[in-house]
Amino acid sequence: MDADGTRAPATREAPVEAVLLDALGTLVGLEPPVGHLLRALAARGVQVAPAVAGRAVKAEMALYRAEHHRGGTPDGLAAVRAECAAAMRDALGAPAAALDEGAMAAVLLESFRFFAYPEVPDVLRELRARGLRLVVCSNWDLSLLEVLDRTGLAPLLDGAVVSAVEGAAKPDARLFTRALAVAGGVAPEAALHVGDSVAHDVAGALAAGLRPVLVARDGDEVRSLDGGGPAPAGVPVLTDLGALPGLA
Repeated sequence: MDADGTRAPATREAPVEAVLLDALGTLVGLEPPVGHLLRALAARGVQVAPAVAGRAVKAEMALYRAEHHRGGTPDGLAAVRAECAAAMRDALGAPAAALDEGAMAAVLLESFRFFAYPEVPDVLRELRARGLRLVVCSNWDLSLLEVLDRTGLAPLLDGAVVSAVEGAAKPDARLFTRALAVAGGVAPEAALHVGDSVAHDVAGALAAGLRPVLVARDGDEVRSLDGGGPAPAGVPVLTDLGALPGLA
C-alpha cells in the first residue's frame, strides 16, 4: 500500500536483453572418460582394470577442480594439465609408470571429450534471432574457448567469460558483471543466467541481481557435486534448454 492507502502497482520485470550461460552441464556435456582413458592407454601398451581407470579419472577431476583457476594463460594451463596428468598416472599405478610426461599429457587430453547437448544449437539460434545477447559465464580454464569452437557453439555466441582468465569464479559477482559488460553493458535486471549449479549459478546470479534459471539434466553428476541443495522457490528449473526461449 502507498501512504494514502491505495495499492501500489505491481513491479514489472524488465524485458530480457541478454542471456548468460554456464558451460558444463548447461551447454556442453562430458563423454564418459573411463572408456576413452582405457583406449588411450591400450594404444600405448598399457592395460588397467576399468575400476582403476575410474579412480584415476576421479583423482584428475579432484585436482582440476582445485587448481583450474591457475589455467588462465597458456603457461598456466600447461602447468595445470601436467599436474593433472601426473595425478592420473599416480592413480593408475605401476602399469602406467613408464609413460613419460608428454605421453601422459596426451592420454589426459584424449580421455576428456566434450559435446554440445543436442537441443542447444537451435535454442541459441532462436534466442539470437530475437536480438538477445548470449555470453558464456563459466568456471573453467582458458581451454573453454577451444571447447566452444570444437563443439560448434562459438559462432552462436557473442562472447565467453572464463573464471581462470578473469580471476574470479562464480558465485563471485565480478564474473557476472564482466559477462554483462561483454553482452554490451546490459543491466543485471535485464539478464537471465542459466546454469546447472545451485551453489554457483543460482546463488551467484541472485546475489548479482540477475534472474537465475536452473538446468537439472537427468544424470547430471557435475551438479550433484556442488552441494547447493534445491533451487530457491520461484527459480525456474528446466530438464534441458528446450523451454528456455519461453522464459526469455
